[in-house]
Amino acid sequence: MTTAPTTRPATQAYRAARDQLLALYGRHEQAVAEFRWPDLGPEFCWAVDWFDRVAEGNDRPALVILEQDGTRRELSYDQMRRTSNQLARWMQERGVRRGDAVIVMLGNQVELWQCMLAVMKLGAVVMPTATAAGPDDLRDRVARGGARHVVCNPADAPKLAGTADDLGRFCVGAADGWDDLTAVDGLDDADLPHPGTSPDDRLLLYFTSGTTSRPKLVEHTQVSYPVGHLTTMFWLGLRAGDVHLNISSPGWAKHAWSCFFAPWIAEATIFVHNYARFDAASLLTVLREEGVTTFCAPPTVWRMLIKADLSDGPGSLREVIGAGEPLNPEVIDQVQQRWGLTLRDGFGQTEMTAAVGNTPGSVVKPGSMGRPLPGVPVVLVDLLTGERLAGEGAEGELCLDLEGPTGRPLPLMTGYQGDPERDAEAMAGGVYHTGDIASLDADGYLTYVGRTDDVFKASDYKVSPFELESVLIEHPAVAEAAVVPAPDAVRLAVPKAYVVLAPGFEPTAETAVDILRHTRERLPAYLRIRRIEFAELPKTISGKIRRVELRAREEELAEAGTAREAGWGDDQFPELRGGAV
Repeated sequence: MTTAPTTRPATQAYRAARDQLLALYGRHEQAVAEFRWPDLGPEFCWAVDWFDRVAEGNDRPALVILEQDGTRRELSYDQMRRTSNQLARWMQERGVRRGDAVIVMLGNQVELWQCMLAVMKLGAVVMPTATAAGPDDLRDRVARGGARHVVCNPADAPKLAGTADDLGRFCVGAADGWDDLTAVDGLDDADLPHPGTSPDDRLLLYFTSGTTSRPKLVEHTQVSYPVGHLTTMFWLGLRAGDVHLNISSPGWAKHAWSCFFAPWIAEATIFVHNYARFDAASLLTVLREEGVTTFCAPPTVWRMLIKADLSDGPGSLREVIGAGEPLNPEVIDQVQQRWGLTLRDGFGQTEMTAAVGNTPGSVVKPGSMGRPLPGVPVVLVDLLTGERLAGEGAEGELCLDLEGPTGRPLPLMTGYQGDPERDAEAMAGGVYHTGDIASLDADGYLTYVGRTDDVFKASDYKVSPFELESVLIEHPAVAEAAVVPAPDAVRLAVPKAYVVLAPGFEPTAETAVDILRHTRERLPAYLRIRRIEFAELPKTISGKIRRVELRAREEELAEAGTAREAGWGDDQFPELRGGAV
């Protein structure tokens, strides 16, 4: 390890890039034209070179956690710096070394943020893991990720039984055979020596949520997330002194995006509200009482919020953002009408930081996820030929250019670990393939069409599930919806909607026909939803809909000849007959 001077060139370069984007708030075109990723030199550790430098002597709140019972914990930037220094020394004494992979399986608790910083300061590798992970998941992660240590709560310690005997076991509290990391008080809290990590050294290992296949193991470096999230900060619209609330579960990439890197890059406060069960009214009260200025939540939460009472206004909110899945135009319109705020969304993946976004001050076009963000070389590629597409009306797979003037995109993962075949497929043709389809308009705005696996044909017309789902949720009875192809002898496939009903609505034939009528009035004949079923939607543990399960179910129903018994078809209602395609 090398000693870290008070101000290293890497810190200066990072700050200059950060300050440039803050100064360009609300000026998307200028930011794209002028921003360049900083040259950090041969060594970089975000926790040492950035966080500790802005945290030293800084008494502003870095982290506030409010529990459902009203209790709260609050740590300043300087307290977070010093307590993570103590924890890093404690871990070092117990064998954590540079390059070691450390599973961090904690909830939204102070120790999660302290552990993330501490592991980074040692030059070790963080493997964020959701507390919902079971014993099989954990054995897979230990094996494929090469984990050397694990941090968890006592309740989760039994899940690690049967894993490698030499696995370092650290627990937030007492557990038989585990080291209790709460016993760090009294340790030296001075800054640690710089770990000497290079920009290309690995920092994060993420397992994707596996919407269509077994989870992929994604590797990120000391810069791909820590530096790449500079433009995530720009997309979110964060400023120094903001109070930022992001609804996301620990263990998933979005939590690192918006509950760790982006707010602390901007020198904002990360605010966390823990609750046992989501309640829209309670969340709205917390937003106002806590002075939250920037709020990011998945579309599922926004769909519930717009069905709640928004009449008390947005409080101190300045920026409202949706992330995780595309935002339906109806949700954006409702927030604008009732709060006067523009709800913005964007696009990114575990494999990268934010790549496309509606940034502050930009015109938001209904249904569009925005324009490429500064420093991110987004291209559209024809699915069949691999040709790069451009110009109004272009539609293809959204990709990142690997061979552009600046070379490999800085915010992109190094690749899928232990899976060379899948990695080669993802990087084929000189681009990184996201697996998502988008269309381009004359102003450079990209509109999400769907996953390459989700888009299907009905009567030889291409169907985007997202387009149909956006119409469905405009109906007051629909809380959530997923559209998949149902096999059909005449049309090859027809669109079928799986619908989760909003409170107060019953799964009756009357509700079904009313929803089908609603979609008929708003969709062309060739896109009509032909079947509907009320059911819970299968989801990954990160909350994303597993349409692959619904498609498989439709195949099974068709093979068994029981498709008509599962829900309702539009041909069952005389009032909907006619105009079929």
